[in-house]
Amino acid sequence: MPSDIDPQSRFRLPLPKREDLDEVGRKAYDRAATPGTSLAGLQGPAGVRLYSTKITEHMYAINQYLRFQSGFTPRIREIAILATAREMDSQFEWCAHEPEALKEGVAPAVIDVIKHRKSTAGLDEPEATVIELGRQLFRDHKVTPQLFAKAKALFGPHKLVDLVLLMGNYAGTAALLTAFDMQLPAGHTPLLPIP
Repeated sequence: MPSDIDPQSRFRLPLPKREDLDEVGRKAYDRAATPGTSLAGLQGPAGVRLYSTKITEHMYAINQYLRFQSGFTPRIREIAILATAREMDSQFEWCAHEPEALKEGVAPAVIDVIKHRKSTAGLDEPEATVIELGRQLFRDHKVTPQLFAKAKALFGPHKLVDLVLLMGNYAGTAALLTAFDMQLPAGHTPLLPIP
């Protein structure tokens, strides 16, 4: 690990002690430490966010809504997250969500298209559209009228807004992970090819 990484937290700050947190922070700490409530637990974005306890409840609620209540199938949700993680070159997000995507039925061939930035030709239209949306948002910094029209026709305007918010939420998390140089959990192998 780089020399500025705390060995317990696996990022550039020590993990806050539960007893030093306010009531909201202790609740966030307990939630993140509970197995099954987070893919990464305290050694992930939830641990970093403990330094901003005023935001933890809001971020948790937004994440829960966008991931589980906005009406996307688990497959589309995970494709959106992987497309974002890939375009942000977020090794940590990718390693957390590739296994989740496989568990939710995303075909390995689709994951390979995202991982290796291959053509989306031949993929189902919703899958290809989500991948292309992520590429245009985060790589091109603009969305063509054609892709926007296709995404709006597939998802409708309300779900399209939620889709972009989901991707933006994970882009924000990728920025947080990058700034604090979040390391992969001990024993995990990088899955995303980053030069």
